[in-house]
Amino acid sequence: MAGRFAPRRLTALMVKETLQILRDPSSLIVAFFMPLLMLFLFGYGVSLDPNRMKMGLVQQGTGSYSQALASDYVNSPYFDVQPGQTVQEFSDEMAAGHIWGIVVIPSQFDRDVHKTGPDPLIQIITDASNPNSAQFFAGYSQGVYENWKQQMLAERGVDVAPPVSVSAQYLYNEQLASRFFLIPGSIAMILTMVGSLLTSLLIAREWERGTMETLISTPVTVAELIVSKLIPYVVLGLIASAICIFLALAVFGLPFRGSFVMLVLLLLVFLIPCLAQGLLLSALTKSQFVASQVAVILAFLPSFLLSGFIFEISSMPRWVQFITYLFPGRYMIPPLQSIFLTGDVWSLLIPNMTILFLFGVFFFGMTMRVTRKNV
Repeated sequence: MAGRFAPRRLTALMVKETLQILRDPSSLIVAFFMPLLMLFLFGYGVSLDPNRMKMGLVQQGTGSYSQALASDYVNSPYFDVQPGQTVQEFSDEMAAGHIWGIVVIPSQFDRDVHKTGPDPLIQIITDASNPNSAQFFAGYSQGVYENWKQQMLAERGVDVAPPVSVSAQYLYNEQLASRFFLIPGSIAMILTMVGSLLTSLLIAREWERGTMETLISTPVTVAELIVSKLIPYVVLGLIASAICIFLALAVFGLPFRGSFVMLVLLLLVFLIPCLAQGLLLSALTKSQFVASQVAVILAFLPSFLLSGFIFEISSMPRWVQFITYLFPGRYMIPPLQSIFLTGDVWSLLIPNMTILFLFGVFFFGMTMRVTRKNV
């Protein structure tokens, strides 16, 4: 396996690789079916929006104010209310995680309204085994109560206008929909999974089938072998990306405020390190099974956990934040989100795309070195 880089040999190898892809149903399933499945799972199964939180409502008071507040909780779009008479009725359900919390309107609620004014006490009990859910529940429960209090004061003719008015303006995601944040990140996760998994099988498959020895005896160079395996899967990855982007726009209703040219360039500089990383694992292990398992462990899981897709990087321990710099996903998700939601932010795109390109060069060079050593 020596000689100069020859475009003719490269073309022949690419044709061979393309035919192998078309004849191998598993590659097409991983390339097209898996992105569809993962996108729908992320799009519909993962949500950070508090919606229809199940709650127990203990209404001990029977007066008009108690009835009005209870009605506000029942009619709130954020709660799925289960009425009850005592806290004990809901204790087992909350311990089992069936409800998020309990709101208690005490028996003296109406009396307190008349006696102490517009700020009577209610009790909010939350399941703090999940702190984020507990904070969501407490915050939204308090919000319903505050809205009721403002309405009650207005009905009494009390001026409820605050001395300072704060106007919040939400840019780029006016609906505050978590799917607008999650779908671009899920596309990056899908490309990481599909790219590293597909190519992690290639060189190992050549060794297992005994065809690598045949290639070694030909004038084919290591560079031709690696590039011929990389390019068809780049095209396959771009097709999978196009499917995901179409679904993101057409099905999930994501806005698109950037340019398609920058989107394609970003996808290219991200696909190359993902695919080259899979090739490197394939060259190191020489086993399809081991390579696929290692690809999931070393490529997908760290990207899922340490890229900022779900967990905010700035809230991680400092030593974990340093580890996140080692994974391409960290540099893909922010620019991809900006292309969808914000537009072409050059100060974000250029540095991240440059780092992704360097990742690609590193993994490609390491793959060539390992393959050359093996042959």
